[in-house]
Amino acid sequence: MKFISWNVNGLRACVKKGFLEFFEEIDSDFVCLQETKLQDGQIELDLKGYEQYWNYAVKKGYSGTAIFTKHTPKDVRYGIGIEEHDQEGRVITLEYDDFYLVNVYTPNSQRELARLAYRMEWEDAFRDYLVKLKEEKSLILCGDLNVAHKEIDLKNPETNRRNAGFTDEEREKMNELLAAGFIDSFRHFYPDRTDAYTWWSYFHKSREKNIGWRIDYFIVSEDLKGKMVDAGIHAEIMGSDHCPVSLKMRFD
Repeated sequence: MKFISWNVNGLRACVKKGFLEFFEEIDSDFVCLQETKLQDGQIELDLKGYEQYWNYAVKKGYSGTAIFTKHTPKDVRYGIGIEEHDQEGRVITLEYDDFYLVNVYTPNSQRELARLAYRMEWEDAFRDYLVKLKEEKSLILCGDLNVAHKEIDLKNPETNRRNAGFTDEEREKMNELLAAGFIDSFRHFYPDRTDAYTWWSYFHKSREKNIGWRIDYFIVSEDLKGKMVDAGIHAEIMGSDHCPVSLKMRFD
């Protein structure tokens, strides 16, 4: 079973840059998108064989998530059930017999860490949400988590110490998430791989020079460790300032 996650940084723009060609070629069971930047009715996609689930932000042209799937879920949830955190279309949860699939676009702490305090509140609330789901059944989390967890996960850790996405506070929240019984799938398979990034600034030819950050993840509950087949980063795929990431699972 194949899973894809991609922050498309505006789906309408990404469609003009080859999204549908990638979608058809990858032939994934699940395609999870973040930062769709859409409202209901602003795009129509004819994705044969796929059901579509969308969560839109109240604010127009902002945030937003979507899941396209070949498999009809038992249940669908939008948000985490806390009004304060559910205004920006950041979470979709699909329930299946064997697992929950959670697609998330984590809030960015922004320049000068203007939103770091809110980010900390979000992190605790979202982790509680995931832990409760995990108590019921296995869980697969994917999305743009807006944090480079370790120094190996970005090109220039020394100069980014207090920048959004690499603060001690954000990294500690990732530690807490993993300690709650979850695995970073990419690092499970490739613990020492360097220069493996999923986001690059549009400035200074960063992508061309591979000056990037790994901030897009597939995180799985520990009970799924033996069912993981592989995890990947598809840096060759253009269309956004992020690239897609993937996970392959084997469910008997």
